[in-house]
Amino acid sequence: MELEPGEKIEDLQNGYLIIQNPKYFSFGTDAILLADFADVSAGERVIDFGTGCGIIPILLCAKTKGIHVTGIEIQQALARMAGRSVAMNGLEKSIRIVCGDLKDISGIVPCGADVVAVNPPYEKTGSGKENVSEHVNIAKREVMCTLEDVVFSASRILRPGGRLYMIYRTERFAELMACMRRHKVEPKRIRLVVPKQDRPPNFALVEGRKGAGGGVAFLPSLVVCEQDGTYTQEVKKIYHIGEENTCCI
Repeated sequence: MELEPGEKIEDLQNGYLIIQNPKYFSFGTDAILLADFADVSAGERVIDFGTGCGIIPILLCAKTKGIHVTGIEIQQALARMAGRSVAMNGLEKSIRIVCGDLKDISGIVPCGADVVAVNPPYEKTGSGKENVSEHVNIAKREVMCTLEDVVFSASRILRPGGRLYMIYRTERFAELMACMRRHKVEPKRIRLVVPKQDRPPNFALVEGRKGAGGGVAFLPSLVVCEQDGTYTQEVKKIYHIGEENTCCI
């Protein structure tokens, strides 16, 4: 496949490849962990909000055969790049990339989705130091959508009992829980992500179900790195990597 200037092909170590471009916000450990956490079954219809380079749809299809994933991406250049990665892997029958705004989700895909997956912007607009790249700011900050937009749109598109899978910063965890319950997506499974064993969690993996009753299960925490900076055995298994790789979360 012919690459555009600045692009490179990355091996995902699971039989699939993906196109990356350093001028955009490249996927990180959070996306990998979210795709692993999401429990998707054959025959289900999945919507990935803010798909970026298409990493989550590709990882979900690598993990579970027989699903169909629609990746929604508001940035045209990223949507095109994701579409080329899908074609490069021969996944056109399983993955569809659409350039659109998740706030208009009901006009993009039909309601009744089994699963929504989303690795959303974590930071509020105006917080911290903004990146010089507009693409990075859109990925990191609530420039094009807020947490409220994400959860509301997920609730609109999910069938009753459908699942929302998210990864989010723990510093906004209370806000996330309140937002999910406000839009009738009940938190059901939570797994905290810990950078190293002696540090507090910085991410939370969350599963919510539309219209479900109360009751939430906290799973054992996921420790990303050993004290020497290398990935733990569980994360190495998720990444399909060898002993030489180090932490990047």
